[in-house]
Amino acid sequence: MTLIQVTDRDGTRHSLDAPDGDSLMVALRNGGLSVEGLCGGNMACGTCHIHVLNAMEGQLPLVSADEAALLADLPDTMPQSRLACQIPVGPALTGLSIVVAPDD
Repeated sequence: MTLIQVTDRDGTRHSLDAPDGDSLMVALRNGGLSVEGLCGGNMACGTCHIHVLNAMEGQLPLVSADEAALLADLPDTMPQSRLACQIPVGPALTGLSIVVAPDD
């Protein structure tokens, strides 16, 4: 299990104990943190859009061209935007802080 700090769409902070091996999208959805993941993690919908607040270099996988293209089409995209379906949970994420992006 990996502890991740999450701010939901209402601004409430949560400590999420996420199972290692799941995608961050699955962990957020299973934790009831307003992430839909309508496409099931196939990088087709953008409903798992998050803002990563404090990632250190090498902590997250690099953004693929496909992820970057989908993020470019989403509202409220910031330089620290990611799709939670593309981030595997593991010990490297310990202490990560994220914000669930607005649902527009």
